Amino acid sequence: MRPAAVTDFAQFATLRAQARSDDPEALRKAAQQFEALMMQQMLKSMREASLGDDVLGGEQTQLYQEMFDQQIAQHLAAGRGLGIADMLVRQLASGRDPANSRDSGLGTRDSGNGPQAGFAIQGTPASRLAHRAAEARPQTHSAPAAFVQSILPHAEKAARELGIPARVLVAQAALETGWGRYGIQHADGRPTFNFFGIKADKRWQGDSVEHMTQEYDGGEVTRERAAFRAYASPADAFDGYVDFLRANPRYAEALRHGGDAQHFVTGLQKAGYATDPAYARKILDIADGRTMKLALAQAQAATPRTITV
Repeated sequence: MRPAAVTDFAQFATLRAQARSDDPEALRKAAQQFEALMMQQMLKSMREASLGDDVLGGEQTQLYQEMFDQQIAQHLAAGRGLGIADMLVRQLASGRDPANSRDSGLGTRDSGNGPQAGFAIQGTPASRLAHRAAEARPQTHSAPAAFVQSILPHAEKAARELGIPARVLVAQAALETGWGRYGIQHADGRPTFNFFGIKADKRWQGDSVEHMTQEYDGGEVTRERAAFRAYASPADAFDGYVDFLRANPRYAEALRHGGDAQHFVTGLQKAGYATDPAYARKILDIADGRTMKLALAQAQAATPRTITV
């Protein structure tokens, strides 16, 4: 049987549902998923051991490599594989007999601090293994995925108020913070939730943080220290972004976008929201890029509600 695509996250929910019945075939599929996961980790370690970085590499290249490694690992495990799946099937199948569970090495272990690592999740052997494989598998590009999931509800709310697609706001926040990895922080490490790089001018009455920023001046890139707004939560940050745009007449043209995302971000750039001459193009590239699509797919798979992007 042809292995499923790694971007088809629904396959894991189906597998867990089948595994609850303790079907031997479900156990086999779960074991193959787990072997594929181990193969993927081997491929990842091999890439990390390579000498130097590819001069043509970057975030998009890394994304494709991770997806390629996952698909190759899944394809190999669906065949003869390394024999790990066969071993797991034998051990877990024998583990159904309480008398044999001590020998499997895959049951619940207790060192005095509660259940430890191992297949300690309740349920059939197949469902325990399927849960482990499913929970580990959707971590491709985990930083963007986790970032998108953490801000998406707030982005959707703000997008409805502004009348633009939510993914555009997520993309702008991703550009400003490096997918949440380089967000502005307080001196003690607490996040400021300033996802949009809004500076704290004299009109701002809340907390602020001094931070180094990169600006473009006549084609030259300079670095300077400036004060930035600090918000109490992601919800406050997105509400503050909407209020900031609406309160500034300079962004009136950007807000007359008629639902056109390009008109909106181009209007922001023309109004001087950022000094980067490629600011609008970068936002649109991220909004329509593969990283965003994969992160949104993971967010969709992780929540029962309908996501509007």
